[in-house]
Amino acid sequence: MPSSALTKVADRLKLGELMASPLMQLVRENIVTQRKYYGFAISAMVVIALTSALTAYMMEAIVDAMTSYESKLAILMVAFAVAGVFLIKGLATFIQLVCLSRAGNRIVATLQKRMYGKLLKHGVGFYTQNQSSDLLMRITNGAQGARMVTQLVITTAVRDTLMLVGLLAVMFYQQPGLSLITLVIGPLALLGLRKLLTRVKAIMKNQAMSLAEIIKVVQETSRGIQVIKVFSLEDQMTGRMGDAVRQVEKRANSIARLQAATSPMMETLAGFAIAVVVALSAYNTFGAGQMSAGQLMSFITALMMAYEPAKRLSRVRVQIEAQMVMVRMLFEMLEYTEDLVEHPDAKPFAPGDGTVELKDVSFRYRDETRLFDGLSLKFKPGQMTALVGPSGGGKSTILNLIMRLYDPTNGAVLIDGQDLRDVTFESLRQRISFVGQDTFLFSTTVMENIRYSRPGASDIEVFEAAKAANAHQFITELPEGYDTQVGEDGSFLSGGQRQRLAIARAVLRKSEILLLDEATSALDATSEALIREALDRLTEGVTTIVIAHRLSTVLGADQIYVLADGRVQECGTSDELLRQDGMFKTLFDQQFGGFKQAMDM
Repeated sequence: MPSSALTKVADRLKLGELMASPLMQLVRENIVTQRKYYGFAISAMVVIALTSALTAYMMEAIVDAMTSYESKLAILMVAFAVAGVFLIKGLATFIQLVCLSRAGNRIVATLQKRMYGKLLKHGVGFYTQNQSSDLLMRITNGAQGARMVTQLVITTAVRDTLMLVGLLAVMFYQQPGLSLITLVIGPLALLGLRKLLTRVKAIMKNQAMSLAEIIKVVQETSRGIQVIKVFSLEDQMTGRMGDAVRQVEKRANSIARLQAATSPMMETLAGFAIAVVVALSAYNTFGAGQMSAGQLMSFITALMMAYEPAKRLSRVRVQIEAQMVMVRMLFEMLEYTEDLVEHPDAKPFAPGDGTVELKDVSFRYRDETRLFDGLSLKFKPGQMTALVGPSGGGKSTILNLIMRLYDPTNGAVLIDGQDLRDVTFESLRQRISFVGQDTFLFSTTVMENIRYSRPGASDIEVFEAAKAANAHQFITELPEGYDTQVGEDGSFLSGGQRQRLAIARAVLRKSEILLLDEATSALDATSEALIREALDRLTEGVTTIVIAHRLSTVLGADQIYVLADGRVQECGTSDELLRQDGMFKTLFDQQFGGFKQAMDM
């Protein structure tokens, strides 16, 4: 009878549905990877369930011993037995909690590392389509949700179920008739759960969106505080944050209300069940009047103790559904198709002189916007090649294709005649140094920021790279020199200082190919002149590709390509292009006012 009753409970809860993917996948993976801790925890739960049932069963001996007074030794034996049972239960509870905590912490750490590893495999296009606040919310809340779901499933399947079975066994042993009455009343609490579940799913999904909005507002405030202050946007940002916080609070209250609704239901029905048992015992119904005081107390104790695991079982579906929203979002990200993958048979780059070529390249973004269609370019080794032209012409995309942050839709990008899709990522990145117009620095010291490009470099090599980028002097004037913290994204430094550190980082790399995307855009005239001198030295023997809107930085380039609308409009040296009186000449006149002597800069 207890088995059939539990089967009915399981059917009501539709636990079979819960074991479908991704829940089953999550639980299966975590139990396997954390089998040591979960093995100890499950063993402890079995002990807890047994001692709980034994506690209820022992109430008969306790009451009988306390009311007979015939043998003091019997009373002492019962007392020692009770103490022993509770000692064992306490130790088992301690083991359960410690093991569950360690397993849960390991699950969170493993999933977060796995998620971050997945994020690193995505190309640039992935990050243009997904906001950082959403990614942060998934990697933090999703991992915590996975921990909670796994723990709920295990504790429900083992501890609560076994405890309920054990207590039901004690009840049926003491009084089968009254036990049947309680089993009729108990399942009524499950009828209201099905209506709660659909509401929980919808609320938690919106809750996740509101949490992401809070993270987004904080990030934008941190990065854009200057704009916020200058344009007096404090009230507007406060309003955005207030709306998001209110939505989170409102939905949190709704979830709490739905979860709390199960407790009064169970408490009320449990009270009714106990009242019925007491009333029936007075009238000798179902043989209740024939029970001894000890048997009656044992039965009522088992009934009251069964209330807690029954309550937890009744709430588990709501709790799991609340957490599974975040878990599903985590799995969505883990299963997200990677834009760029390394060929299974990829080989390291064969040595070469650093010739870069775009061969009949076509490229479209995911929204099907066409940028290139049959574009062919060649960048000769040991020379500086400049890409100039109006914004949107595809200059930065060319650098991204060379770094294989994107793959062409058609055609091929070659280095020394080798298709980038046929070589390993590591060997490709080792051959390239890059400095972008949006200078990024890590939140660490000056020394470490430069050394990131070549972790094994000595301090002397770092100093030389800084000198080559004309950064050594200002670094030594910082409070702690090369050991000075630069702050988040280099916030403690000026724009020109950040740019020179980024250039020093590229110099230290000592790659055959150097890519500069508006690398001197944040420098003043004096620093720009110094960097130009440094670049003249660095480009010797290095394939250098420079993007610049300020033509003064590329007038000495060996080759200049003028791009517009995804095509090469003109090419040649600065002298040749100025004589053509075309687009380059127009750009030159706009920047220098047509003064010919500017060419001699």
